[in-house]
Amino acid sequence: MFIWILMGGVFILSMIVQSSLKTKFAKYSKVPLGVPMAGRDVAMAMLQQNGCGDVQVTSVSGQLTDHFNPANRTVNLSEPVFGTNSIAAAAVAAHECGHAIQHKVGYSMLQLRTKMVPLVSFASNTIQWLLLAGIVVANWTPIPLYVAIALFATTVVFSFVTLPVEVDASRRAIAWLEGSGIVAGQQLDYAKDALKAAAYTYVVAAIGSLATLLYYIAMIFGGSRR
Repeated sequence: MFIWILMGGVFILSMIVQSSLKTKFAKYSKVPLGVPMAGRDVAMAMLQQNGCGDVQVTSVSGQLTDHFNPANRTVNLSEPVFGTNSIAAAAVAAHECGHAIQHKVGYSMLQLRTKMVPLVSFASNTIQWLLLAGIVVANWTPIPLYVAIALFATTVVFSFVTLPVEVDASRRAIAWLEGSGIVAGQQLDYAKDALKAAAYTYVVAAIGSLATLLYYIAMIFGGSRR
């Protein structure tokens, strides 16, 4: 019963955080910067000033699809961020550039996260089949279920490793935005609020992955005692 309450709580919290993020992004997307710079301009300036001039800034479709790709060294900004002059666009663009800077300086947690990607990708594609196989052969051996739990545990670790990576990228973003004079005063508070709202989504995702792991453990070991 506790696990179901926890899962339900995480689901509700996730909906609240996602709604808050969308609301704040919409709000701060209507607040223009004091300088004539769109998201792409902010990104290019931050990259240049931090020795990442070889990183390209591109536009991708969708909303809140912004990301840094270390494989091809690109900062990919969603369309509402790429061409818009706003607090939200500047904050998001600077945050993604924060990841590019992490990559350049060899930030340890980002390196760890990058090394984990192949294992997490393998785990994500394998867990459901192991769980299915484990249910089929449960009367003979619990090994597939134990392996599934171990693999899912790696995705949980990945979620928690992601947290300091995201927080550090936001810290670098705010420091640069403030130091460059692009945002100041109340606008700086708005930028911090926007990035804080985005950070909460990663916190909830990490808690959700841990709750799911506990659910699997309870399901498997609870069933094995019956």
